[in-house]
Amino acid sequence: MAQDAFEDVLAANDAYARDFSLAGLSGRAAKGLAVVTCIDTRIEPLAMLGLAPGDAKILRNAGARVDEQVLSTLVLAHRLLGATRAMVVAHTDCRMSVDGEEELHEALSAAGASDTRDLSFAVGAAREETVRDDVQRIHSSPHLTGLAAGGFLYDVETGRLRRIC
Repeated sequence: MAQDAFEDVLAANDAYARDFSLAGLSGRAAKGLAVVTCIDTRIEPLAMLGLAPGDAKILRNAGARVDEQVLSTLVLAHRLLGATRAMVVAHTDCRMSVDGEEELHEALSAAGASDTRDLSFAVGAAREETVRDDVQRIHSSPHLTGLAAGGFLYDVETGRLRRIC
């Protein structure tokens, strides 16, 4: 019989649940913070900001982009879950840092994916520019008035954040 593809993580969850300590934690952002960052595994949002579980709402997607879904989630975080500020945190050495979607579609095809041209990826080689644009999207939303927003670049080699806007 084939091994279950999730056996390792379910076993790890059993161990985690035995010492579970987050019961009773509020769903509100205790530090009033929402963080939009990338799915890159080199990013540890809570640790890099000196936070603990419950301190912030963490939103992750490929490229740390503020798209319609992120905007909707930020509205919920701001209006219902205590977020008063939002950080957009892109990072160095991001796979989404390409000149255009065609380049990413070609890379996916070379990696064995079927035709992905029906999918849209929010790519952008100029990380600082995409961060500025995404922070502006937050500032421009009529649903996010009162939410402070800033843009940052995380260096995956040093662990340092640099403020962009």
